Amino acid sequence: MTADLIAAGRSNLTYRLSDGVSRWVLRTPPRTGRTPTAHDVVREHRITRALHGTAVPVPRPVAACEDETVLGVPFAVWELVPGATLQTSGDLDTVDDTAVGRIVDELVTVLAALHAVDPEAIGLGGLARTGGYAERQLRRWSGQWELVGPPQWHTLAGEVTAGLREHLPQQVRTGVVHGDYRVDNTLVDLSRCRISAVVDWELATLGDPTADLAMMCAYRDPAFDLIVGEPAAWTSTRLPPPDALAESYEAVAGVELHGWAQHLALAAFKIAVIAAGIAHRARTGAASGPGFATAAQAVGPYLHKARDHLRGRQ
Repeated sequence: MTADLIAAGRSNLTYRLSDGVSRWVLRTPPRTGRTPTAHDVVREHRITRALHGTAVPVPRPVAACEDETVLGVPFAVWELVPGATLQTSGDLDTVDDTAVGRIVDELVTVLAALHAVDPEAIGLGGLARTGGYAERQLRRWSGQWELVGPPQWHTLAGEVTAGLREHLPQQVRTGVVHGDYRVDNTLVDLSRCRISAVVDWELATLGDPTADLAMMCAYRDPAFDLIVGEPAAWTSTRLPPPDALAESYEAVAGVELHGWAQHLALAAFKIAVIAAGIAHRARTGAASGPGFATAAQAVGPYLHKARDHLRGRQ
């Protein structure tokens, strides 16, 4: 059996396993620098097990283990799904404009399909509370900020969280939300311009589908390049702007988005906390490499973006 670290992800660790005949993917949390409620790979396994067989393409789950005496951390295993990963702008450059357009359409279609899944019907009704998603998210991520937020941004973060508490978007729908949805968290069949699998379900829960779409759109900001440490595929100007993605989703899902500016503000704040968490792990020596050295520089731009959305500016 061999194990090779896959060079992707800034939170959980992902390995490719092989015995020379079959291949699998192993995911574990980092061994140090973990924060509460984060890095739950066993929960990821549960969610993908429930979604397997629905209209949402996911890798087939194989095993999960919470006993930390086995590998030193909890872990989960899935079958490896063949497919391309469009992580960087260089990866995207290998795909022509027509194919890029079809892949983006497929991304929106798959997200709408996820939000159409009935959580009760697939055994995820007890995954989380169904109401108050924005309030729960703000409480969780502001709590994470208290653990990892750089002191120089505390004032602005406090302004953003106060504004979000005052203008929390109302929840009109509930469904399974991915929480980190964008092209680089999928495997793509380039021959058919189809999504072979959606991966990285660490942040998935029951919540407001509009918030899920807002996260996808907020990642389109160029500051995301600082988090991944290089020009990302998802920030490319070849892809539609956030408003166009939102309009496409409305058409495919047959819904009207409510509280869009507030959802974008909450999404930008969450990404600021994610960036701060990556920088925190780098400071503790838990991780190194592209993105870990520059993620801290994304905190300010995303906090400013969140404030601008709350003030009604794009």
